[in-house]
Formats: sequence, C-alpha cells, structure tokens
Amino acid sequence: MAKYVHVPTTAWFTALTIYCPVLDKEIEGQYVDQEDLLEIPGCKPVRPEDVVDPMLDRNDQQYYEYVSMGNRIPLFDGILLNTWEYLEPTTLKAFKENEIWRSIVKIPVYPVGPLRRQVQQDGSKSAVIEWLDNQPNESVIFVSFGSAGMLSAQQITELAFGLELSEQRFIWVVRPPTEGAADDAFFPTKTAGSDGTPYYFPEGFGTRTGNLGLVVPNWANQVEILNHQSVGGFMSHCGWNSSLESICGGVPMIAWPLYAEQRLNATFLVEELGIAVRPRVLPTKKVVAREEIEEMVRTLMDDKEGKKMRENVKKLKMSAENYLSEGGPSYNSMSEMLKHVATKVKVSERFTVKSSDGKNIRSVPNPMDIRSEWSEKYLIRGSTGRIGADIRDPPRISGRGGSDLSRTRWISDPNGAKNT
Repeated sequence: MAKYVHVPTTAWFTALTIYCPVLDKEIEGQYVDQEDLLEIPGCKPVRPEDVVDPMLDRNDQQYYEYVSMGNRIPLFDGILLNTWEYLEPTTLKAFKENEIWRSIVKIPVYPVGPLRRQVQQDGSKSAVIEWLDNQPNESVIFVSFGSAGMLSAQQITELAFGLELSEQRFIWVVRPPTEGAADDAFFPTKTAGSDGTPYYFPEGFGTRTGNLGLVVPNWANQVEILNHQSVGGFMSHCGWNSSLESICGGVPMIAWPLYAEQRLNATFLVEELGIAVRPRVLPTKKVVAREEIEEMVRTLMDDKEGKKMRENVKKLKMSAENYLSEGGPSYNSMSEMLKHVATKVKVSERFTVKSSDGKNIRSVPNPMDIRSEWSEKYLIRGSTGRIGADIRDPPRISGRGGSDLSRTRWISDPNGAKNT
C-alpha cells in the first residue's frame, strides 16, 4: 500500500526537518548558540533563535526523535504540504531542482494547500458576530493565541494597556495567565475587580474600553471572525492553521510566536510575505511593553505600512482561492498525487468471491463494488492481506495477479463492522 506523509505546515519547516540530520552531523554545540545562520540548500537560511522547539536542546530526547523524523520522511512514497507555490516558490523550487535536495528527497512533493476550516453558516449569530456587525469595515483587531497559547500575568497587563493606548477596536480571546510554559493548559476561574474585570486585567480595564473592545473568555469562532468584514488585523501566536485562516480571510497580522515552529512561521510571515509586524524581541524572552504593543497595533491598523501589508495579504488570499479552484495548481497537485497512488496500488483485473468451502459466490471487477452489500459474512481477501470484517463464515475474494489493495486495512460495512 502506498504511504504518504502530510506535513500540516510550511515547506520551509519541512526543509529544516528533513535537513536536520545533515545539520546534526555538521554543527557542533547547541543550535541556539551558533553565530551564523543555519544554511539549508536552496532555501532561506534559519536564524538560530528561530529553530523549532525540538532543536532548542540537542541533549533532549525530543531532539533525537526529531532527527529520526527527518530521516524517515523521505522513505514515504510522497509528501503532502499544506502550502502552495505562490506562497513558497523558493523552497518548493528547491525540492524540485536543487541537486542536494534531489539526492535527499527522491519522492514527489505535493503542495496541496491551503487546507483549512471553512466558515460554517447555521443561520444563527453569536454575540461576537453581532458586535462585529456594528463596527466599521477593517476597524477591529482580533487578539487570540490559539487553543494552547497562554501569557504571563505581567504580559496580559501590558497587552491590556497596549490595546487601550492604541485606541483601536478589538476582540480579545483571553485565558487566565500562566507562570509555566507558554502552552500550559491551565484554566483558573478566580475573578476580581469592581466592574467585574477578571483579576488578571488592570483595574477598570473593562469600564475604560467597554465602548471599543470585547473580551471573550477562552474561545471564539476564529474562522468566522477572521472572515468578517469588520476585522482588519490579527494578533496571533502564528500557528500555521491560524496563519492560513488569516491569509484566507485577507487579514494582516501581528506575529506573537510562543512555541513549536511558530518562531519560524513568524519570520516567514514578516520577512518573506510582508503581511505581519512583530515585537523587536521574542515574547518568550522578554515581556513586550505596552508602548511597543500600542505601536504595533497602530502600525497595523492605521499606518501606510499596515496598508501595504493589507494589500499583500489580499493578493495571497486571491492566490489561495485560485490555487484551490478546479484546475488550479493545488487542485492539480492533489490530482497528481491520486494518480501516483494509482500507480502504487496494483488492482487485479477481477476478483472472485468465495465461501469458506471454496465455492464461487460471484465475480466482481473490484472488491469495492460489493461494499454496499457487505454483511458480517463478507470478507475481501487479496494476496497480501484483507479488507472487511468477518465474524462467522467469511467468503474469500481472490484475484488474478493478486492485490495490494488490502494490506491489513479494515474498513467498515453497512451492518456495523467497525474500522480498527
């Protein structure tokens, strides 16, 4: 059976991951202590401080697993990437044409993105959307750090003052602060403040910003918000799903990376795509002061620089739509992958369903043809394995030349057999 790996982030990250075993042999000491950029053939070099989390400590077990993953990826039959050629032309071209990469990655690379969640319309409107409906176009900055991203109490205070000083409209999805890692999943419920403001906000913050901002505890429908015409900016942790949702919504960003490959993504969004601004120092290294936050918000929402970023991201949005449309490059790339699957899966010309006593029951051109008729009695068996489910008296299916379709993969039948 053909085996493909889907990398749900950038081609640049994929290049770093696959090339990491080479860097492991060439570089001594910790990557973060290197003075020079980490060179990747045909790709944008990586700043040592931007390496993904598993590369931060070469003595950690996670690093060895990451290197092992880099060695294993080229062993698959193909690589699917959640990106597209207009977004990452340099890295994708390197995979195809660079001689070093051609010697490492000898399998097809399929850019099939952007794969993302779609806006779900159920006819009802949340309070957040109703609030947005009453705001001017592109006037609101949306602040959210993903499902796991959390800030310290000090940083939440500075962010609150920064948003207030900017005098810009905002929606802020807030989680209580953490004193641990940036991806802690800690949800206390303690509240304080005479106006009902949570204890981790400055006193009176809710009263002072009540006409401009909306604070949402824990979660909001991000895709729906980013596709609303009133949203003009997104302060994000730069997870790739969130980044794609922002691009596909035509919304420029304030890049606020916290963990995983987000530092790499932030650099890509700012320096390569020109659709984001970011703090001068990584937020994980130093608390970002309110004055800098005010400056970034104003730059994104009011300045010429922000206008240019908005123009850039709208071009990317259009390219995403074109690439995914029927006949577009990403659509065609997925079609090529499916053709590649067909060359790897050898299907027999005809299969014969047999009962356990060896008697022929029926002949079919493809075992999938009888899927709708399966009961607990039916088992499809190819030369190398089986498909289906059987409890009592399984018939067998044999085919001329055998089949690689079925290798130890079980699929459900309409009478209740389950995938395992």
